Amino acid sequence: MARGFLAQTVTVVSLTVTFSAVTARSSYCRYLPPLFQSARTHAICSNSGRHWFPINAARMSCYKHPKENLHNKARTSPYPGSKVERSEVPNDKVDWLTKWEDYSPVEYTARSVLAGPQWADPEIGDGNFSPKFNEKDGQVERRSQNGTYAVENGRPRNPVGRTGIAGRGLLGRWGPNHAADPLITRWKRDGSGNKVAHPFSGRNILQFIAIKRKDCGEWAIPGGMVDPGEKLSAALKREFGEEALNSLQKSGADKEELEKQLNKLFSQDHFVVYKGYVDDPRNTDNAWMETEAVNYHDESGETMDNLPLEAGDDAGKVKWVDISEKLKLYASHADFVRMVAEKREAHWSEHPDLGCHGGAEIKE
Repeated sequence: MARGFLAQTVTVVSLTVTFSAVTARSSYCRYLPPLFQSARTHAICSNSGRHWFPINAARMSCYKHPKENLHNKARTSPYPGSKVERSEVPNDKVDWLTKWEDYSPVEYTARSVLAGPQWADPEIGDGNFSPKFNEKDGQVERRSQNGTYAVENGRPRNPVGRTGIAGRGLLGRWGPNHAADPLITRWKRDGSGNKVAHPFSGRNILQFIAIKRKDCGEWAIPGGMVDPGEKLSAALKREFGEEALNSLQKSGADKEELEKQLNKLFSQDHFVVYKGYVDDPRNTDNAWMETEAVNYHDESGETMDNLPLEAGDDAGKVKWVDISEKLKLYASHADFVRMVAEKREAHWSEHPDLGCHGGAEIKE
């Protein structure tokens, strides 16, 4: 999933904010102002009373376009896998265009990143490290899906705004860290093979494959980091195979048959759900997550019948899950799922005209 980018730590923080938000594509220079028109300017506390998060973080995915919900989990404290508290950034100070002379972000890069694994960049200033930001840097993609980002004092600047932490945190690359999220769906069917409609909305129920992450215990779409030089299509198939089908443990004829079925699945009807900056709790002022989420739909369900689910790699569990507004998923994944349901005219809400409803944990 993280392909090493999510560093292993003894203490793992589970951030269970209901739903998340994703952002729009744009260049850094005028990225924020239109998106913060409805933002509140104060924060609320967690139950412990010791940690804070932006008030908008508690009311995400209110059936609005992702552009209207922005940069909330990227300001939560403590930082994942640590006890590091971000410098508090109120909504009206997120925008880099807003002057804030006293802004003093906490500097933090995880030890596992500083140890210099293959998937991580060296520190800025290291003699042999001369990254080409906003370019394809050898095999490393340093271009952003959101357009050109600013570079100040040799460091890339988060295109969405301040996060309260400088450095890279748990992320390996300075600037954008690219991920691929394959969202696999099918129609829910009864024992006779007929599509099942929701009793309230009357729309057919769509299902997707969800995995339970080992690092934080939250349910999510299978996916992970794109390796240097790897094509997106290959990354999507690889990540799904590793996490939802345990492909890394297959060999011989089993592996050959699995590859055959995967090729069939990933040649079916699909569309790009979202690509760009992701509101992720690992983001910092100088490193951030971007993804391309793609929906592959098994209309008949026959292809997936030949691919038995088995959790592997970074996934602790895997299962088919009914899609609805009640889902509570990692990072921005609930928004991606909602967009797929809307695109395929499937059931999403029991009461579409009554506003937002809190998400529920997936039953294991």
